[in-house]
Amino acid sequence: MFPGRFPMMDVNPRYVVERDNALQRIQHDLWPLDEIDPKKEKFPCCLVWTPLPVVSWLAPFIGHVGICREDGTVVDFSGSNMINVGNLSYGAVARYYQLDRRQCCFPPNLSGHICKQGYQHAEFGTAVSWDDALHSSTLNFEHRNFNPFTCNDHSFVADFLNRLSYGGSMNWNMVNVGVVVLSKGQWVDSSSILRSFMPFIVMVCFGLLMVGWQFLLGMLSFFLLVAGWYILATYCFNNLIEQ
Repeated sequence: MFPGRFPMMDVNPRYVVERDNALQRIQHDLWPLDEIDPKKEKFPCCLVWTPLPVVSWLAPFIGHVGICREDGTVVDFSGSNMINVGNLSYGAVARYYQLDRRQCCFPPNLSGHICKQGYQHAEFGTAVSWDDALHSSTLNFEHRNFNPFTCNDHSFVADFLNRLSYGGSMNWNMVNVGVVVLSKGQWVDSSSILRSFMPFIVMVCFGLLMVGWQFLLGMLSFFLLVAGWYILATYCFNNLIEQ
């Protein structure tokens, strides 16, 4: 036996069989999705994003997010006690990122978890399908008060992803939801890029013309203030954040 090598018998064959059976069962139950169709606002199993009026003019990285059902219908948390279904509340989808259902944990029971945090996942709330998880998150948020700083559309999506233990993680929050859609999201078309950045460019040009470089300093301060709040509130004072 070589140093640092372990005999094959140390790997529990029962675990391997159960894991493979669970993965095969999930793959068997995942029926094919329809094609993404921006013209009909259909984005099956996608995170979707659109810029916010005024706010995105000053900080184009900030926007409104939603999650889509398996049939492509958009669902978002758009206001206090308000779940919007059919389209994003603040405009057409500009960016989307299709998630992989094979990275979701759909446990039929406690022993059926394929994620590493079975008890935590069970305590938070599990689901038997993608749409079942979305339905549970909808019921959870339809009676909540909307707060842009502590309980918002990103919180809704994070709650949904935690119910799926998506990617094996139960640590989804406002910050990493935003990072995923902005770093991995695809633009719907060139007009979506223009719609997202043109107001910001106009504001910068107007500010420089009327105020000067101090305007850029003010915009940078706004950017740092907003980003700093969400990062600190999420990772340092998470008792302030609802998700």
